[in-house]
Amino acid sequence: MTIAVGDSLPNVTLMLVTADGPKPVATKDYFAGKSIVLFGLPGAFTPTCHKNHLPGFLENEAAFKAKGVDAIALTSVNDPFVLAAWAEASGAKGAIEFLADGAAKFATALGLDFDGSERGMGVRSKRYSMYVIDGVVKELNIEPELGKADVSGATHILGQIP
Repeated sequence: MTIAVGDSLPNVTLMLVTADGPKPVATKDYFAGKSIVLFGLPGAFTPTCHKNHLPGFLENEAAFKAKGVDAIALTSVNDPFVLAAWAEASGAKGAIEFLADGAAKFATALGLDFDGSERGMGVRSKRYSMYVIDGVVKELNIEPELGKADVSGATHILGQIP
């Protein structure tokens, strides 16, 4: 079953990329008491993710913060070392928090996983964005087409936040 607006996020341990290396974090703790824009994507450095999806959130960081968002985070089915390299290469280090979902447990628990084996990727996260307050989904945008980042993009969800 796919997560929906009004649902609480499932509690899964992800790996938060930090300056001191990967740090395990339970989603129940990470999202507790905070207003967070979370976006999920199939993979670091993949064309749509790298050129279209991530940049919009980076460019709109100040606009999200002006609306009271405590953090912008992304999750991807990659290991934390790949995400650390991507944070550095994309210029998003320090602006966006990177949550590694290496075994796709979070994506699967959300019902937002897909099998990308025919593309050599294995199980991955669908592309989405959500606005989460204290662990509860307030807005959810699931991209209908794999190679696009429109519905799940930064400007779309920014317009949904009061």
